[in-house]
Amino acid sequence: MKNFNIKVLFAVFMLVLTTLACATPDISALLNPLPNDDFSSSSSGWGIGTDSFSSVEYQDGGLKMIVFESRYVTWSTPNTEVYENTHMEVNVTNQSTDPESMFGFVCNEQGTTNAFYYVGVSPDGYYAFIKSSVALDDVYLKEGTSDLVSANPSSMRLGLDCGNGSLTLYVNGQKVDSVSDTTYTSGTVGLFAASDDERNGTTVIFDDFVMTKLGE
Repeated sequence: MKNFNIKVLFAVFMLVLTTLACATPDISALLNPLPNDDFSSSSSGWGIGTDSFSSVEYQDGGLKMIVFESRYVTWSTPNTEVYENTHMEVNVTNQSTDPESMFGFVCNEQGTTNAFYYVGVSPDGYYAFIKSSVALDDVYLKEGTSDLVSANPSSMRLGLDCGNGSLTLYVNGQKVDSVSDTTYTSGTVGLFAASDDERNGTTVIFDDFVMTKLGE
């Protein structure tokens, strides 16, 4: 089991909503569209920032995360909207020197309470479904290894179903594993990167993020 120390850079930037010229039957969906981003614009709304522990910046054609500290998790969100029953996908270019670095999705994050799910993979084939909470240490709901993960450790498309009481992880469109948990049923979403024992060992670039409602 990997144990990450949840010292977190949590930078959130509000999206600027434009005024719509006319009403539609589903005005809320237009005002709060599901986030989709190729990270070509540095003003698209994801939280960014750099300190002595980690860096999250628009760079090299994507959202680049570097973790300088060992056993450290950093993440970024596209907005502060609350979502439920979502499917997310993102391309990951892994430039990490540490085969046990980890990267993936955050979902159902509960405001600023550090309570959320994070689900990710490591270049060595490891994957984990993790629940974070304020009162308790991280709970590893499920973990394992998969050839689907280790087959292309430098580049992959990750997917996650988050909702209906379960989490399901995909790599390059193929299901890796799933787990059931109903602690958090809605919340904000994001992307994360985490380090293991090696300092300066985690560098990943996220690109072409897409989010849809489950069942669509």
